[in-house]
Amino acid sequence: MIGVEVRRLRIVGLASRCIAARRAAAVCLLAVSTLTVAEPEGSLGMPFVDGYELQPGDVIRVSVWREEQLDQGVLVRPDGGISFPLAGDLGAEGKTIDEVTQELAQKLSEFIPNPVVTVSLQENSGNRIYVTGRVNQPGVFLVNRPIDIMQALSMAGGLTPFADRDAIKVLRREGIGQRAIPFNYKQVQKGRALQQNIMLQAGDTLVVP
Repeated sequence: MIGVEVRRLRIVGLASRCIAARRAAAVCLLAVSTLTVAEPEGSLGMPFVDGYELQPGDVIRVSVWREEQLDQGVLVRPDGGISFPLAGDLGAEGKTIDEVTQELAQKLSEFIPNPVVTVSLQENSGNRIYVTGRVNQPGVFLVNRPIDIMQALSMAGGLTPFADRDAIKVLRREGIGQRAIPFNYKQVQKGRALQQNIMLQAGDTLVVP
């Protein structure tokens, strides 16, 4: 009888350990699934990249199928141009990834039959906006997604008590000139004239007097 009872206790203990192990495995599997699904906010894989217009300071990756020597990172120069072997110089500022891809393929086709060109955005360091004046944290902000004026003001810590909320302006360069776009914070804050809350472009300066 004693031997039977010992064996029964051993079986019960083994079963308990198996159940505990199964529960631990389920918890681990749930944790792994959670980590796999989660994605960092503001990832460059957002649709924003598809229509993003390149700016000076950005870095793109160019590769040509079966041409290992034509696989390299390319910086968009301050003048808005890029240089690539065989293709030479071409303008990239204000162009999308697709447009640069097509132009590179056209230039490379003079030396490589039917080149398969792949261009990807590695760094969007040129996509900067500037917030100055009576905000709590003025400065230069690198953005990786489209933002509007109200969002930019939030990034800058909001307005100070002495800010002139009726006379905020966005300074935007257009060609060789520059224009000022007015923004009335009081109206937008109250839900009126929301068309003023425009999307900012790379290089815009938000001035809060």
